[in-house]
Amino acid sequence: MEAALAALVSPDGTLAVRVTPKARGGERIVVEDTPEGPRARVWVSAPPEDGKANAAVCRLVAKALGLPKSAVSVARGDTSREKLLRIAR
Repeated sequence: MEAALAALVSPDGTLAVRVTPKARGGERIVVEDTPEGPRARVWVSAPPEDGKANAAVCRLVAKALGLPKSAVSVARGDTSREKLLRIAR
């Protein structure tokens, strides 16, 4: 998983993801093929209020990439399901 997700990080250190908050099946990340190319989908159990889902997404992506949670932040899409994450390496 780490290699597939790391391959989606652009050279400028951003990662586009689609987020599903309040997921019942637990937290997970899947890299799926779409007509536009590979894409990361993230499911988190946290609700989309007070930044809880965003924090859970950042924590989960950081863990999957083997980075500290402070290395991942939301660059764009705070209130959207489509987010652009900034990955500091």
